[in-house]
Amino acid sequence: MASAVPSDRFVAPTVTATAKIVVAGAFGVGKTTFVGSVSEMPPVHMEETITRASALVDDLARTPEKSTTTVGVDFGRKHLGDDLVLYLFGTPGQARFRFLWEELIVGALGALVLVDPRDLDASHEILTLLEETEVAYAVVVNQFDDAPRYPLAEIHEALALEEHTPLSVCDARERASCIQTLIHLTEYLAHLAHRLEPRP
Repeated sequence: MASAVPSDRFVAPTVTATAKIVVAGAFGVGKTTFVGSVSEMPPVHMEETITRASALVDDLARTPEKSTTTVGVDFGRKHLGDDLVLYLFGTPGQARFRFLWEELIVGALGALVLVDPRDLDASHEILTLLEETEVAYAVVVNQFDDAPRYPLAEIHEALALEEHTPLSVCDARERASCIQTLIHLTEYLAHLAHRLEPRP
């Protein structure tokens, strides 16, 4: 039996469940790229050109070629199988947009946190926010071409993650790599939901 193929505008008629997933992380970590890579519809980006004033606030040392920054939200959509659709909301990475992070997290089933192995410390703020809001999340190391390759166990420890928090690696430019991380996240969220189900 052939799978229903969604158009750019509509979800498949076989869909029985939808979920809001927040794609979070520090400035310049690859959230916009991730959403663009995985979305089956033309993603919505709310970006502005980086100005001289914002360059004084946002650290461009690791991304000197970066000319725009997300000031609202990135939005995309991805079917996982015939029955589940994920709506992806990419957050701005700068601390001054924390109020947007807090609004976007409302109603989210979970979050995917991208981290840059060249600056793991930059991820602590968003991880703390997610802990405070008790939103379940998985962490993904976005492997930039010039980034060091640390063992995942070392990154897990450096980020002070809970033992059960999933940690994996992806390349935000590669669609298949991004989809795999979303599969891992949904499997983790399903596992948590099963654990929380009341016993008869």
